[in-house]
Amino acid sequence: MKKFVLHQEHTEPLTMVGCGILRKEVDYLIRTHGWNVQTHFLDSALHNYLNRLSKELNEALQEHEAKGDKTFVFYGSCHPLMDNYLEEHRTCRTRGQNCIVMLLGYERFMQELERGAYFLVEDWALTWQPMITACFGNNIAVVREIFHSSHKFMLALKTPCSVDFSEAAQAAADFVDLPLQWLEVDLEHLMQVVFEAIKQRLERA
Repeated sequence: MKKFVLHQEHTEPLTMVGCGILRKEVDYLIRTHGWNVQTHFLDSALHNYLNRLSKELNEALQEHEAKGDKTFVFYGSCHPLMDNYLEEHRTCRTRGQNCIVMLLGYERFMQELERGAYFLVEDWALTWQPMITACFGNNIAVVREIFHSSHKFMLALKTPCSVDFSEAAQAAADFVDLPLQWLEVDLEHLMQVVFEAIKQRLERA
């Protein structure tokens, strides 16, 4: 893995407020590259509740601003008012529409999406059924109809930081009645995305 090193003059600590969906991967990158970044991860299920995402993201940013922390955000366009929030808090975010784009890159993301993939990462697999029923209800026929309307298979993404979540992934796929496929993913694209966000934030006042 290529090492992305910040210049010595860029040693000002940063706080990254973001989605916990790739918590292990982001923590690994920060640790491996020695970036001076502390993290504040929010529940990955907030994507299903825009009002909660708005509230908890803004509260987290305010909390760190009150302490004088310099922040950036690890989210994509996950809320329609995301750009407004960034402007209000005078911060920036990681590049990419969503966490899967940040992990795979846009071209691979679109390639798999056009094949009919529903992307599954470890964090979602381990909390799948309660997360889905809390969002869509307990009518399994309705839940499956929602997933079948736009997806042909479930694509589980395994990173170097993943544990063996094959059983949970299969249970998630079975729950929505989609075939399961796997894709091994390295962290090269995610590393570039996080590094760019750090540089962008350090270069801003």
